[in-house]
Amino acid sequence: MTPSFVPEQSDGEPPSRRGRKPESIEEKVGTSHRAWLESLRSRLFASGLTLDDLVNRSGYSKTRISELLRGKGYYPGWAITYSVVCSLDLPILPMRRLWTAAAREADKDTSWIENRIHAVQPLPPEQPPVAHQGFTEAVRQPYTDYARAFLQTDRRARWVVAEAFDILWLGWDEATASPNVRRHAWCLLRSRVMLRAPRHDGYPDLRAAAFSTLAQSQTDDLAVRFAQIGEQAGFFDAMGRLPDDQLDVTVLRYLCGISEDAIPTVVGLSPAITHAMDHHARGALERIYHRHENPE
Repeated sequence: MTPSFVPEQSDGEPPSRRGRKPESIEEKVGTSHRAWLESLRSRLFASGLTLDDLVNRSGYSKTRISELLRGKGYYPGWAITYSVVCSLDLPILPMRRLWTAAAREADKDTSWIENRIHAVQPLPPEQPPVAHQGFTEAVRQPYTDYARAFLQTDRRARWVVAEAFDILWLGWDEATASPNVRRHAWCLLRSRVMLRAPRHDGYPDLRAAAFSTLAQSQTDDLAVRFAQIGEQAGFFDAMGRLPDDQLDVTVLRYLCGISEDAIPTVVGLSPAITHAMDHHARGALERIYHRHENPE
């Protein structure tokens, strides 16, 4: 979607920013709230509009618009959020879903959320771009499998993937303008997963995956199972400390069971690079395993 209101300079150059950008997002803003705020601010900065322009288009005061863009004060109602979304010509449906999730994150109850939504005119029919629909359907399963490896439940995995797809819809113009749409989308999905993944010593914590390995499911002896868990937990902990791309390829191939040939399409990297990442990761993990088996 290309906003119809974006001013164009006489020489055909992209619009220049007029006025001062809003201040940074408040540190206390939650993960879900920050997700839609960043999308909103990104569109604002790209549009060439100022706070004064938003005030004129939305009908709200500069103070309230500024606070909304910073996440300052109380969580904003849907009416003011909707007015800014419309002013920036952003898709409304994905933004409302993100706003709703963030309202729950801010401990707003269901009646508060529903009352704010019902106070605004019903949404017109809205569908994501066809290319977005096709892309998300193609990657939904591997994305969900990857998210589940870190978040451990289907519900959490599906929720994070849906959130990533909504953010991708809001920034679809930016994604398609990037040199690699698949890489752009993968980095977005990965960032949403890592924001919610448990951490251990500052790294993604995969140790819980030791409880769901094939070896565990096929072992009846409780003592053997506990011994395996102890050994495998250390191995999965080491896996979580791999560099990002090596970790992603390892999780997709060995925890999610995705074929080596399919991984480049999922992560947006060339087959040569994903093969190299796999090779380096296996080498690193084998060295760690052998040190564990044969301590000096």
